[in-house]
Amino acid sequence: MLRSALSCLWFLAVASPLWAVDPQPDPGGQLDYGREVLPLLNKYCGECHQGDQGQAGIAFDLLPENRAGTLDRNQWKKIHVQLANRIMPPVDEAQPTDEERAKIVAWINARAITVPCEGSTYPGRVTVRRLNRAEYNNTIRDLFGIDFQPASDFPADDTGYGFDNIGDVLTLPPVLLERYLEAAEQVSRRAIRAGDEDFITETVRDGRVLGSTDEVAHEFEFPVEGEYLLRIRTFADQAGDELAKMALRLDGQELDQYEVKAVRANESEVIEKRISISAGKRKVGAAFLNDYFKPLDKGAEDRNLHIVSIAVAGPIGKLAGEMPESHRRLMIATPSGPSDFAASAKTILKRLVPLAWRRPVEDAEIDRLVTLVQSVISDGGSFERGIQTAVQAVLVSPRFLFRLEQDPTGGPNPVRDLDNYELATRLSYFLWSSTPDETLLAVAAAGQLTQPTELERQTRRMLADPRSSAIVDNFASQWLQLRSLANVSPNPRRFPKFTKELRADMRRETEMFFDTILREDRSVLEFLSADYTFVNQRLAEHYGIEGVIGDEFRRVSVNADQRGGLLGQASILTVTSNPTRTSPVKRGKWILENLLAAPPPPAPANVPPLKESTRQAPIELSLKERMALHRSDPACAACHQLMDPLGFGLENYDATGVWRTNDGNADVDSTGDLPDGRKFNGPRELRTILLERADDFRRCFAERLLTYSLGRGLEYFDECAVRQIAESGKAHGDQASAFILAIVNSPAFRQRGHSAMPE
Repeated sequence: MLRSALSCLWFLAVASPLWAVDPQPDPGGQLDYGREVLPLLNKYCGECHQGDQGQAGIAFDLLPENRAGTLDRNQWKKIHVQLANRIMPPVDEAQPTDEERAKIVAWINARAITVPCEGSTYPGRVTVRRLNRAEYNNTIRDLFGIDFQPASDFPADDTGYGFDNIGDVLTLPPVLLERYLEAAEQVSRRAIRAGDEDFITETVRDGRVLGSTDEVAHEFEFPVEGEYLLRIRTFADQAGDELAKMALRLDGQELDQYEVKAVRANESEVIEKRISISAGKRKVGAAFLNDYFKPLDKGAEDRNLHIVSIAVAGPIGKLAGEMPESHRRLMIATPSGPSDFAASAKTILKRLVPLAWRRPVEDAEIDRLVTLVQSVISDGGSFERGIQTAVQAVLVSPRFLFRLEQDPTGGPNPVRDLDNYELATRLSYFLWSSTPDETLLAVAAAGQLTQPTELERQTRRMLADPRSSAIVDNFASQWLQLRSLANVSPNPRRFPKFTKELRADMRRETEMFFDTILREDRSVLEFLSADYTFVNQRLAEHYGIEGVIGDEFRRVSVNADQRGGLLGQASILTVTSNPTRTSPVKRGKWILENLLAAPPPPAPANVPPLKESTRQAPIELSLKERMALHRSDPACAACHQLMDPLGFGLENYDATGVWRTNDGNADVDSTGDLPDGRKFNGPRELRTILLERADDFRRCFAERLLTYSLGRGLEYFDECAVRQIAESGKAHGDQASAFILAIVNSPAFRQRGHSAMPE
């Protein structure tokens, strides 16, 4: 049990400045570790903390002095908080004197926790990483100007350190290679109209089995009015006295019925229908019409319909004058005849490839692509088909799929400045989750982007561009865990007013709130303290705000006693609740993790969750009383002593964010007692306490934004960068742009080391 309790204490090392006051001893930098510190640690802690089996993963014989402020820094932070807060040694063990305890704490503070930031800092090394799904879709959009998201069919991206753009976890499974090939083909055919083929071919793999009279449908974008081919690939499990029957439908309306003869996946048949369709988004579907089933006791038979894929091809036979904007944008040269094919192809590719590969391209690379175009033409294809094939080659190249940076060479711990193109790529994927535009690449080509004034100018230009909404979509949604909202399902009996429309409104509110702070360059402390929010009629009624009519969102003032900042928004409050009730633990954990950068560890495996009702904790007890019983377990108490009080400060909100003063028959108890003795009551006083720790929030925001911008987890050598970013933000009124500019000017962002850790 002691081991379980100790395992929870490590997170207090980060949280310790929040609520604990350390002893104030003589400066510890002059203490001799071997003579004055280690003997005390061995005397009072050595019995439990030695060797490979040291409790809580701490072993003093495995913590050499020379690594205290670097590789072992997090370990010493654990030890620091346990000693400074008198958590360790356990109360039933021999205790160091106040002087001895102060001596150990002083040495740890001076030699392990305090990081000198004078001189150069190591920038770290970002693992070469591929584009994640959002980055791939945005890059295709900006390169070709087509409304198409091919990466939606890619495997989900793994996450690390809270984000899905971390190089260390962005793996490349074989199925993704197949998707890259398919996506490249679809993009090329959507962007370029070839004279010898249909305008577009889009396929949605389905793999659905219809075991009853049911329908599967997918939405397709028809770019222009015209004739299209609708294709369904299918087979059936046959049973009964007739073949399986399928209906082809458009927007739910039946177009035709077909008998499906194929019975194996590898022999599936394609059913096609040519039809005139107007421009816009339409649903193409397939329905199973004649289900049949005979029970096992009667000689089981079961007729099912398998839908392998649904595809659309067309429009068929469109004239050149009706080419889409993407075609005209790419095909900037038209060959006058066969002798002009190579020159025209080179003109087209010389413009496209540097944009796609985010760097200058050598003539030899263009020549290889031109040769590919010529080979397609030699095989009987059109010039446009040849360009399509070259575009496919460009899109499956590692130069497109990966963000490549050159490693430095020579000497110990070599470091190099990123060149202009590497810096342009980092900047664009940080602010836009997309490729650099022609303006940014032109500045890079002129060698000006590495100049601080120009870097700031381009950063501000890009923040003002609508594409910077990617920071909301990809940074804010992951930092604030908004993506989890889609998976939350409050109990419909207890919360009958919760609907999918309300869920979408909740997320929209927080996104608009974040976007406003970014666009208007407001103080990031408004994430804690803002006296306004954004609602439509549905969300306003949910909050009890009067005078808001219609579906359009608008900015409104809020009652500071009830709402304010992120902690008053239903998206956050719903994500941090259980389906049937609130969860002070989840809410407290969310505050520690996302506002104070002090995430607790997972609960020990042998500790059960809080039960709704037990003999020891009957349902008549309040939630706070039942949780007090839960904390009486030593394995729970250490983690919950910070989480629970913070979470109880939000108890006036129910599990969907509705304000309340009663929970059933009991009055809501939203009081909290912090470890340092401070008390508060309700969300307004909780916000006040959090604002008193504004420096901790600044640090948290800096850490999260720096992690996202770099695409790697932060290490001990990033301590100075985080500190300087937070201090720069504070010095500039906490404006959002100040944090972003401090990041793009930091060595961590502008440089690259040879290895992940300095040697």
